[in-house]
Amino acid sequence: MTATARRCPSCRSEMTLFTLPGKLYDNVNLDLCFTCQGIWFDTFESQQIAPSGIVDLFRLIHDHRDGLRLPLTDLLSCPRCEEKLVCALDIAKSGKFTYFRCQQNHGRFTIFGQFMIEKGFVRQLNPAEIRELAARIGVVHCTGCGAPVDIRQDAACTHCHAPIAILDPDAVEHALATYHQADAKRTQRDPGALAEAVIMAEQQRSQLNPIDHPGDLVASGIAIFWNMLKH
Repeated sequence: MTATARRCPSCRSEMTLFTLPGKLYDNVNLDLCFTCQGIWFDTFESQQIAPSGIVDLFRLIHDHRDGLRLPLTDLLSCPRCEEKLVCALDIAKSGKFTYFRCQQNHGRFTIFGQFMIEKGFVRQLNPAEIRELAARIGVVHCTGCGAPVDIRQDAACTHCHAPIAILDPDAVEHALATYHQADAKRTQRDPGALAEAVIMAEQQRSQLNPIDHPGDLVASGIAIFWNMLKH
């Protein structure tokens, strides 16, 4: 039977079907909303994605990183049963991550950045890094709901409570080595160097889009990582 795209739990637009190689089955069909930067997973689909599919997902996220992004609506609905999704908090090795789950166990809706935390490609910033960035970048986008976060005052989103996170080059290198596709250079975790890299990526984005907008640490990190892959 041919898979049909579902409606986004937030903006209600039709999501885009994207096929990834699976661990247990031939393929895993994911529903993605690029405007909301979210993925709908039917039950257990997140665990079924093969390691090689993660790099494909990175490429897809990178290709759409400069597109229009809407903050999540206050009421998210399950695309299968239309019931309200509830926010859940879980913990992975790389830190806490959030998602929105169906109470009837039909699946869950996860923002790109939070999925990266779950899979170990994104990590939470430590206090020293937050202080360094707060002195240079006042407001960033929440990786959980897209709302602006003033990191000069808050270390987590005041709306959905997701922590401030960034793409982790060390974790990326380790994951790619596991997938037998790694040749990325190791990046030292120096708070000053991290701030400089993020600011440079944000400046490059602002030259393309002169409209003043909060920084997106995960999107900037993806750009940095993707440049590493190309060399």
